Amino acid sequence: MKRIGILCTLMLFFFTAKSFAQVKVGDGGKLSGLAFGDYYWMAQNHSDNIEGNNGFWIRRIYLTYDLEISDSFSARLRFEMSNPGDFTTSAKMSPTVKDAYLKWHNDTQQILVGISSTPTFGLTEHVWGYRSVEKSPQDLFSFGSSRDFGIAAKGQLDEAGKFHYHFFFGNGNGNKSEINKGKKFMFSLSYDVTDNIVVQGYGDYNDQTGDQESYTLQGFAAYRSDRLTVGALYSYQEQTNIVGSQNYDKNLVSIFTNFGISEKVKGYLRADHLFDYYLGGSTNSYIPFASNAEPTFLVGGIDLSMDKNVHLMPNIEAIAYGENSVGQTPDTDLIPRLTLFYKF
Repeated sequence: MKRIGILCTLMLFFFTAKSFAQVKVGDGGKLSGLAFGDYYWMAQNHSDNIEGNNGFWIRRIYLTYDLEISDSFSARLRFEMSNPGDFTTSAKMSPTVKDAYLKWHNDTQQILVGISSTPTFGLTEHVWGYRSVEKSPQDLFSFGSSRDFGIAAKGQLDEAGKFHYHFFFGNGNGNKSEINKGKKFMFSLSYDVTDNIVVQGYGDYNDQTGDQESYTLQGFAAYRSDRLTVGALYSYQEQTNIVGSQNYDKNLVSIFTNFGISEKVKGYLRADHLFDYYLGGSTNSYIPFASNAEPTFLVGGIDLSMDKNVHLMPNIEAIAYGENSVGQTPDTDLIPRLTLFYKF
């Protein structure tokens, strides 16, 4: 029976691979991917259990298949894999579905159905430009998810292409299954002031489980050029009935830049400050935060372009804390890392 099972598996793989190859050649499908990870050292940490830890990990692997179905329709399927990053789990990496959508589009408009990108921090992450080093500020401090399951519409609002919108009506549970009756509404509107300057406003409302709900308001502005990029963000979120019957508000400010040093070397710097403690921050993957203390997150490093699609990025992350609820100041976290990023 075991041999029969192996034979059936090989036959299934053969026919699947053959069909995939036919789609790729005949229908214009494209397979691509990327990966990034680090050698890390927890040189100093607020937790004695983590301080001194070091090692290799892969924080993300993406494998993406894009297919142009016709002049008006396309589809994407993307799998994501990562290490747990919680300093306790030794499980192997396993794939999850990151994107799975059907898209209708013309020259100026798009409608997407399925799991796709949200407008919460798409522009911020794009301008920051170093997701392989660290998440965008809103993502790092859990202001929302990069993906959701639902219907999205986005495009330009004027002939000149200066006004762009992104509306999303989704489950509000990321790329996970729906677990409640509520839904999440997200909307962003951006304006290209010049070829180099962009501003964006964003808001969302999420009707969560039971009596829990949240809303977010944020503003973002950036200057972008070939040699210098600078971004500034303010984001506010209120969550009701989150901690027992209490509300939880958080205010986030961030400023970041990346800049050219030479033809193959760039630099990047970022500072985020959360004007409250980070609820749930102790479970943040790869970089857990101390509880009940205002954090200031800092990161800086250089980007060495080894090839067009291969980058080696030494960097240092740090988190400084204010006093916690009992009048103590947690130790500063200091994390030197050597990050490798490549795509194919």
